[in-house]
Amino acid sequence: MKPTPQKKYIITIAGRPGSGKSTTAKSVASILGFRHFSSGDLFRTLGKERGVDVLQANKAAGVTEELDRLVDGKLREIGIKDNRMVIDSRTAWHWIPSSFKIFLNLDLELAAQRILNEMSENRLVSEKVHRNPAAYAQMLKHRLDVETSRYKAIYNIDPYDMSNYDLVIDTSANNPKQVVDQVVQGFQDWLSKRG
Repeated sequence: MKPTPQKKYIITIAGRPGSGKSTTAKSVASILGFRHFSSGDLFRTLGKERGVDVLQANKAAGVTEELDRLVDGKLREIGIKDNRMVIDSRTAWHWIPSSFKIFLNLDLELAAQRILNEMSENRLVSEKVHRNPAAYAQMLKHRLDVETSRYKAIYNIDPYDMSNYDLVIDTSANNPKQVVDQVVQGFQDWLSKRG
């Protein structure tokens, strides 16, 4: 089955913190035999190369904007040159409009609990993370609000507007395998439709 010219063999996965973006993207890529790319990993790598702590970068607008531009440039390049990829990124859906666009949704308090359960003691201390899920959920909400404002100001986009996506999955109502199955099936259905 071949995609129509307007569609590429690229799946972009955005979502809330703790919703399973990376895990889902890696699993889907493995099943389909696609490559996996994480814009978050690239952001952290670029920050480290510049001697910048990513948490501090998020508070320093100039640093964040420089790293964002580099990551966004890479995403645009992938959209033009590559195929057969699964990308986890908050903005790849915008830079690669010919991709199959997924959003993984999750209640922030449940997200906070999931993240805290997986966080090392070292990270809890070094990042001064609230151990109370409700308090940590408030921190996550603030971070998302800041990010949303930044994306709106720079790109005039809202990554939390569900109308941007071809498929939205609630990961609290689906286990990881069900999420992956829905993405793979959704992608195959999307490819089979014209336009």
